[in-house]
Parts: sequence; C-alpha cells; structure tokens
Amino acid sequence: MRRFAALLEPKSDAQLEAMAQESALITRQNFGKAIRLFAPLYLSNECINNCAYCGFSRDNAILRVTLEIESVVREARHLAAEGFRNVLLVAGEHPKFVSNGYLERCVRSLAPEVPALALEVAPMETADYAPLVAAGAEGLVVYQETYDRATYAELHTAGPKRDFDWRLACPERAYDAGFRRIGIGALFGLCEWQREAMSLAAHLDHLLRRCWKAQFTVSLPRLRPCAGEFQPKHTLPDREFVQLVCAMRICFPHTGIVLSTREPATLRDALLPLGITMMSAGSHTEPGGYTGEGKNDLHLTVRGRRVETDGCSQDQNATEQFQIADTRTPAEIAELLRGRGFEAVWKDWDQAILAP
Repeated sequence: MRRFAALLEPKSDAQLEAMAQESALITRQNFGKAIRLFAPLYLSNECINNCAYCGFSRDNAILRVTLEIESVVREARHLAAEGFRNVLLVAGEHPKFVSNGYLERCVRSLAPEVPALALEVAPMETADYAPLVAAGAEGLVVYQETYDRATYAELHTAGPKRDFDWRLACPERAYDAGFRRIGIGALFGLCEWQREAMSLAAHLDHLLRRCWKAQFTVSLPRLRPCAGEFQPKHTLPDREFVQLVCAMRICFPHTGIVLSTREPATLRDALLPLGITMMSAGSHTEPGGYTGEGKNDLHLTVRGRRVETDGCSQDQNATEQFQIADTRTPAEIAELLRGRGFEAVWKDWDQAILAP
C-alpha cells in the first residue's frame, strides 16, 4: 500500500513512461497478450434506489422495462452470434420486478449457451447467491461506487443501497456462496481520485487475503453522461487515469484490470499494452439494446411505482444507464487486438472443467 501511494503521487513525463514500461512488462509476464472480451446484457432498468449519479435512479422519469426470459435469451443469442462467450447480466435493484427466482431462471436459461455468466445486481445474502451459483453463474461484479462514507451518504438518498457496510461486505458473501470470479471497483468522479484509489486498493488487498481461492478483477470506470444530468464534482484526467492503471498493475500483478466502453476509443487503444486484461465491446446499457426486445412493455416509474404511458413508438427504447464512448463493433475490437499483436479471448471457461 505504501508503494501504491507513492505511485499515485504527481509524476514527470519520464517517470510516467517508466511506470508504463514496468506495467507493460508485468502484464506480459503474468497474462501474455490475451485480452478477454465480454458484453453486458441488461435485464432491467427498474430501480428503487435514488443514486444521484445513475441514469436508472428511482426519481428519473425514464422509459423502463424488465425483459421476459424469452427476450433475455434472444439478446444472449445475438451476443453469441457476435462471438461472445462471456456475458455480464446487469439489473437495477427493484424486488418487485427482479425477484421471485427471476435471476435464477435467467441464468438457467442461458447457461447451456453461454459458458461464462457473471452478475451485476443488487447485493444479496450468501444463501441467496448460492442458487445462482448452482444455476451456472460463475462471477459476480459489485462496485462500491465511492469509498468515502460522507460522499456515499450524500449521493444515496433512498433505497437499500444507502447501507454502505452491507455493500462493502458483498464480495465476501459472494465468495462464501461459491463465485469463482469477483469484480470490484469505484466510480471515479464522485470523490477525489487519489483517495478513492487508495481505498479501492486497500479493499482489494483485503479481499485477496480473505478470499484467496477466487480470481479478482478491478474496474476503474469514470462517470459518463446519463439521465438526471449529474455533474461530477471531481475529475480523473486521462494522464492520471493512465497512471492509475499502471499503479494497479505494478502493485497487483495477478489481478485482472477491466476497461469498459465508457472510455473513448483512442484512450482504450493506448491503454491496451499497459495492464488491461479484459474489455467490453459493442456494449449497450439499456434492456433490449442489442435486439430491440422489450419495446412492447415500456413504461415509466414514479417513485418506484409503475405508470403506464399513452404508448411508445416502435423506434423508442428503454433508457440507457449511461452513454458509452467507444461505439466500435465487437468485430472491429477483435481485429484491432489482432492487429496490435494481442489475442482476443472470447472463451476461457466452461462448466465441463468441473465435471467428474
């Protein structure tokens, strides 16, 4: 942690270049030139939380939908046709819509066709995670958003997400339930970036000791425009973002680092050799975004309650969680990787590995 703190201090161009070279060398030593590709599949944008920075926030007047299982399967098959074998299922937090076995049914329906399924959903008890693991989910992603308690309380004004400690302990409950891959992260822009990075690193360091059988990834997403028009109070400039990625790789040489389509194409291309091991591609952040599924059930919610609309045109979609920045297709990303000497890894896991 002392070294990590030192690496976050202001650097000259020469010092930053030295960090980049060390980061690239460590990455090649531990991961080769393999880049895992994944896609998020949004199941629902219903939510009962008020989170000031999120497009799905309860009080935002947006078009919402929860996909039927058949629609989820169609979305997943579309992603499979593009090459993906690693899919992240994402849903807002609303027990009325995403409950009663819905997530388990989604996982069971997709498991025969998608070898690697991960979840980014509301935190649960260990006992509630266990059926999802048994159904075929092998990964869980949960971001603390911000590790600053005062900022967290200010930004989360309603809903179960207000409980800072409940969310903080979520990765450990997921580990106890049997998830083999766990992802954590902070949303940069909510708090001063060096303090946020130090807290994230401390959390990761703790989890690597406590949950030593799991494989961990860390994400460093920066805020993007979304419904509600939240304005970040802090910034993480590109230069410091590169520095943060290199510091993470140098101090956590075996931890995967995820880079999403939140970041612009030019920056994603520049970061490729410096520590990134996992990328999303061709992403949509709204339910039904890949195929147009769910348009027949679009509606509004007012303070968490469903309100029917007078009708939506066929060219309208559910509202996205945030705007993506890199709009290149999965095929274009795969071609870029090959052209840069990397290997695009669509699949690196199958349940058959555990078969007796």
